Amino acid sequence: MIRVAVSGAAGRMGREVVRAVLEAPDLELTAALDTAQIGQDAGLTAGMPACGVPISPWPDTAALGATAEVLVDFTTPASVADNALRALEAGVAPVIGTTGLAHADVERIADAARRHGVGALIAPNFAIGAVLMMRFAETAARFMPDVEIIELHHPAKLDAPSGTAKLTAARIESARAEQRTGEVPIHSVRLPGLVAHQEVIFGDLGQTLSIRHDSLDRRSFMPGVLLAVRRVRTFQGLVVGLDAFLEG
Repeated sequence: MIRVAVSGAAGRMGREVVRAVLEAPDLELTAALDTAQIGQDAGLTAGMPACGVPISPWPDTAALGATAEVLVDFTTPASVADNALRALEAGVAPVIGTTGLAHADVERIADAARRHGVGALIAPNFAIGAVLMMRFAETAARFMPDVEIIELHHPAKLDAPSGTAKLTAARIESARAEQRTGEVPIHSVRLPGLVAHQEVIFGDLGQTLSIRHDSLDRRSFMPGVLLAVRRVRTFQGLVVGLDAFLEG
């Protein structure tokens, strides 16, 4: 059994992660961390039967290391870097789904993961279909370098453009380096009723190609989250993007 702590357990994504961990036969929820709903049973908060794990504030480093092997964090850009550093110091592998991290924070996490010899993952999107969308777009960019990205999310999303859109653009720019220069245009939409959606539109003489992915429910991210939880400890250092975890 892999012992899992969930940071942001009372939030929208945190509740889905708690549910997914509780439903997985090879995972054990050992800590549910948040600043809200302290003392509430994490299972009940996630719409599941009571699991006996109360939502609690962050423990000290030693207690975290004794409690968990993997930390899943869907909190905010303001807190996730410090959370990851504390986890790494405790020998706990962080799986980070929060986007909008500053470059300096990513470097801090990468340095700590190297120093402690612990695996860490930052993934802007855990939906397997979204990972495939980025791969397909990277391939298409070699042949159709004129492209723009439209990303659409719910209005509570804190960052714009999304982390998925920025990573997609970076991969396209790398793939088409000898054909086009400059950044790929990204258009951000924030509207009620949306969850997470992205369309990559390529244009060429007399034709267009659209590659689109839609997450219609937050449950779409859970297979990728569980894959990351199961594999992150087999890596050392920081990995960005879920791609590496899909191989093998």
